[in-house]
Amino acid sequence: MNFIVDCMLGKLARWLRMMGHNVKYFTELRDTELLYTAKIENRVLLTRDLMLYRQATGKGVEVYYVEGKNEPERLAELAQRFKIELTIDLEKSRCPKCNTNLRPVTKHEITNKVKKNTLKYYDKFWLCLNCGKVYWQGAHWINIWDTFKKAEEKMKS
Repeated sequence: MNFIVDCMLGKLARWLRMMGHNVKYFTELRDTELLYTAKIENRVLLTRDLMLYRQATGKGVEVYYVEGKNEPERLAELAQRFKIELTIDLEKSRCPKCNTNLRPVTKHEITNKVKKNTLKYYDKFWLCLNCGKVYWQGAHWINIWDTFKKAEEKMKS
């Protein structure tokens, strides 16, 4: 699914990208530019701005007003509304920073891009060919899965 999010939802943009969705996110676009991009590129506009939501509706732009106060609540909302799976498949994941598809790489390819301890303890790595950021399933994945668990619990309540 292709989204564009307003400047209030930067964290949500990162989560959706990690989940494999193509998400445009800009901190400095005017509302008119967001609406134009959403319409021209057939993207769903996600916003927490009620005025922007109303403008989008009036202009025939597919829009969703995000009400959740935190990431688990927001992910639960979107999972229900758009039938999104709450999971990360790193073969489909996009760079949370720049939205480019990630590519699996060998340790040899990224030896000079990560710390030696990281190379020692982890075997699978993914590289963003655009910004050069390297990703792996480190200790932070506990927090990622915890966020998904909270979102799933929210969906049940």
